[in-house]
Amino acid sequence: MTNAATFFKYKQLYKSELLENIIPFWEKHSIDRVNGGYFNCLDRDGSIYDRRKNVWLQGRQVWMFSRLYNTVEKRPEWLEIARLGAEFLKKHAIRPDRRVYFSVTETGAPLGMQRKIFSECFYVMAMAEYARASGEQRWMDEATLELEKIWQWSSDLTKVGRPSFAGEPAAQSLAIPMILLNLLEVVAGDNLKKYEAEARECIRRMLLHVHTDQETVFEMVAPDGAFIDTIEGRTLNPGHAIEAGWFLLHWAQYLNNPQLAETAQNMVRWSFARGWDKEHGGILYFLDSRGYSPSQLEWPMKLWWPHVEALYAHLLNYSVSKRADDWAAFEKTHEYTFKHFPDRTHGEWFGYLDREGKVSQRFKGGPYKGCFHIPRALWLCWRLFEKLEKV
Repeated sequence: MTNAATFFKYKQLYKSELLENIIPFWEKHSIDRVNGGYFNCLDRDGSIYDRRKNVWLQGRQVWMFSRLYNTVEKRPEWLEIARLGAEFLKKHAIRPDRRVYFSVTETGAPLGMQRKIFSECFYVMAMAEYARASGEQRWMDEATLELEKIWQWSSDLTKVGRPSFAGEPAAQSLAIPMILLNLLEVVAGDNLKKYEAEARECIRRMLLHVHTDQETVFEMVAPDGAFIDTIEGRTLNPGHAIEAGWFLLHWAQYLNNPQLAETAQNMVRWSFARGWDKEHGGILYFLDSRGYSPSQLEWPMKLWWPHVEALYAHLLNYSVSKRADDWAAFEKTHEYTFKHFPDRTHGEWFGYLDREGKVSQRFKGGPYKGCFHIPRALWLCWRLFEKLEKV
């Protein structure tokens, strides 16, 4: 049943989970007030088990605390936490050639690079949102300068050191246009018109991955969108496609394009239907589109981020469609997620479960899990429930 009382109940739950469980855990355990930045390798109880700092997670946490400050409450402590991360990144993470390190030491010495553009993307997210929180234009100038470089690199990864081999099939990854589409939204803020042309190009590239005849969203396709019959070409990542769906739906709403909105909603629906584990529940991590055994050994695991992305994606779908099946998908995902991931003993949520839903890794933060997917989804759902409650 969907009514104001139901929406109010969920709103209160998601708000309290965010502000009374998730955010306090990171406030208590992750902040490095000596060197700046954040410790992101946190054990179940919040103890630090590795003091290196992964830049993806530094940027994401700056964005998260800046976003909370900008939209929830102007708490000085949230602004200070965001400042510690933003200044650490600006001082230590970026090189003179505008490339951004993947990891640095506790004090900011470089440890490693990736031949990808994602560290750069999360650096931009941090700079842009902190600019709004701090009110200082120099941070937005930094964000837009870096965004220009990312845009240049995104169409030719040899520019970031990725080799190209003679036998390698021409292919494009869903990850790049989808992250850029979201990044444009973050940098643009209330002025989406500023990046509308770039967004339309990202959308064009994303839609090549959507094969409507098969109701499938592929991670890797040929440059013209054709299917590639290899392990990589057959790989499906349901959580990734679900996240891409809500990124696209945000822009479809801005562009007032009902057909694009329907495609975005179907990306979520199809990927959820394919990815849901009918035997044990939860969203499988990887699938092979032709039904072969996936080559990724972690394929049957249940990870935190696909589930929380699905929570918001289903709710966003429902807010647009008012379809009973979209609401049912939200409730199904909610039930599994809140039953299996939260740690009511030490706080925060586990990130990695086995196929049966048992905790596989006990840590709360690692090289890829930090203060981002869970709080972002809880915040997005809370705000959307607030809107639904008033309709």
